[in-house]
Amino acid sequence: MLTDPVLTPRVGPLIRVVPPLAPSTWAGVDLVLISHQHGDHLHLPSLRLVRHARIVVPRGAGAWLRRKGFPHVEELGIGESLKDGDLTVTAVPAHHSGHRWGPRLTHGPHAPAVGHVLEAEKRIYVAGDTDLYDGMADLGPVDVAFLPVWGWGMTLGPGHLDPLRAAKAVDLVKPRIAVPVHWGTLALPGLARTPRMRRLLAEPGHQFAAAVRNCRVVVTPPGTEVMHEPSA
Repeated sequence: MLTDPVLTPRVGPLIRVVPPLAPSTWAGVDLVLISHQHGDHLHLPSLRLVRHARIVVPRGAGAWLRRKGFPHVEELGIGESLKDGDLTVTAVPAHHSGHRWGPRLTHGPHAPAVGHVLEAEKRIYVAGDTDLYDGMADLGPVDVAFLPVWGWGMTLGPGHLDPLRAAKAVDLVKPRIAVPVHWGTLALPGLARTPRMRRLLAEPGHQFAAAVRNCRVVVTPPGTEVMHEPSA
């Protein structure tokens, strides 16, 4: 399974500042979950590399993606679930723009952004992009939460978590393990080497870890494995 995959060296004008994943890490994937339609989450060149897989998008986004040539597209609305073998996937709310071209436009593809709760032997929350919202506490407790802690720019627009707000999300969702994501991966080429951008690429995950209480935080560099030790 992949969530919001970015498998190429570029995303539009953004460059990947960490090494791309080896194809062996996503070979054989048969399920792809998309949280929303922004280009760094629903990335068409990356999806074409796994177009044989079952691609699940927020309800309302399926027709647009099928017109782009993807044959195995399904929709999942907030509160709805699907099964994939022993895995149950439930779409949950996200406080984030669901418009393909960003929060300020009203024309073009639109579907509400979602997060996903995955349940098999463990219960895992994959937030996608979101800010805090009423009802987030209803998602917990979970075994693992993957929470966004920054983005690709010098500032954050609406509908995002920064490290401190992501720590507040931990208090609500109550995971046993929290993993900071959505940081340190993409940047505009002209800014990637500036001192401020270098800090923003390196620090958010560690700032999140320093702010979290009563939860184990696993900070892993983007593109590396998150190792989960089973409880005794």
